[in-house]
Amino acid sequence: MEDPENLIGALALERIEVNLFRGTANDRQGPRIFGGHVIAQALLAAYKTVEERVCHSLHCYFIRPGDPSIPILYEVDRARDGRTFTTRRVTAIQHGQQIFNLAASFQVEEEGLEHQDPMPDAPLPETLGDDPRRGDWNRPIEMRPVDLQDFANPRPGPPFQNIWMRSTAPLGDDLALNQALIAYASDMSFLSTSMRPHGLGWQTQGLQTASLDHAIWFHRRSRFNDWHLYAQRSPSASGSRGFNLGEIYNIDGRLVASTAQEGLIRYRPPQT
Repeated sequence: MEDPENLIGALALERIEVNLFRGTANDRQGPRIFGGHVIAQALLAAYKTVEERVCHSLHCYFIRPGDPSIPILYEVDRARDGRTFTTRRVTAIQHGQQIFNLAASFQVEEEGLEHQDPMPDAPLPETLGDDPRRGDWNRPIEMRPVDLQDFANPRPGPPFQNIWMRSTAPLGDDLALNQALIAYASDMSFLSTSMRPHGLGWQTQGLQTASLDHAIWFHRRSRFNDWHLYAQRSPSASGSRGFNLGEIYNIDGRLVASTAQEGLIRYRPPQT
């Protein structure tokens, strides 16, 4: 996972052609690229082909594991430019094959009706400690879980979790960058929500996990250098897949984004 001072640079893209961009990933991530990294870069690639419009939703699929040792090519398809809405499709390519694709919709900002779910009651982040389990994971994104679970010795619990999070890399008021970092962080703890009822954790032997798809709806502008509460719940697990829903609130209780993800949680207990 990237250091905070290097994260913005790690997500930066090089334009190769009008609709073709090249990005890189930190090879210290491990054997495969972190899914949030590819989501964030693909969203930034789409933004480079859009003017004066704001992303309000994205939907993506993880097709193959990403190789962190080589560059990633992002090809943007300008599917539609309408009066109010713009649609982009982004394909991420490595070794001549698709590893990921994303569809995103952008809208001219306008006023309209408003309502939202209230933010769940949760202790303020200043009263909680950093998540000691994550090591380098806490470097670009600071995370403070309300209910800390032991990854090494997890116990069954309810299928929900609340985590405060924020970017430690300075983002300023850049809308695209703030949305990209929210997208990056939204994948960091999500799949573990569906493991909680079963007493499983990332270090459980015999557990195979992977993000399969991911969706985000951006409701309101927000500065991700401020604390945000990520309220996550898992309505269902079946067929070796866990389904998760999330809501992201800023420190003032405004609903900034909603998320959904299905992931592989295949468990084969070791033979004794």
